[in-house]
Amino acid sequence: MRATCQCGQLTAEIPGPSDQIVACHCHACQRRSGSPFGLVAYYPAADVSITGEAREYTRATDSGSTFTNAFCPTCGTTVFCRAGIKPAVIGIPVGTLADPAYPAPVRSVWEQAKHSWVAIPGNIPHFPQGRS
Repeated sequence: MRATCQCGQLTAEIPGPSDQIVACHCHACQRRSGSPFGLVAYYPAADVSITGEAREYTRATDSGSTFTNAFCPTCGTTVFCRAGIKPAVIGIPVGTLADPAYPAPVRSVWEQAKHSWVAIPGNIPHFPQGRS
């Protein structure tokens, strides 16, 4: 599978659907994604191949770690991200795959900031903040 930015300059090749897909409703993910929540699929870094130029923005997290967004310097699309607490893992925003058949999230986090009209379907764990 291939994740790509809007202009196609930055891509990430992944082996297929992940079993670690997280819907995050924190304010930082809302701002990063430009939508009510971020949806990221996580992969072992060794399974992801990045091609193209990326710029990075690293922010502090509420848990005291860091979170880095890597985005295309031309069109601004975030194509991958990394959580400081899991350096061997790369996250791929599900929207960059443009695949409506991609699996649903396996958990929903930071629901204390969730928009009241958003409903994450399925029998999955829901956390008011990050999972413990």
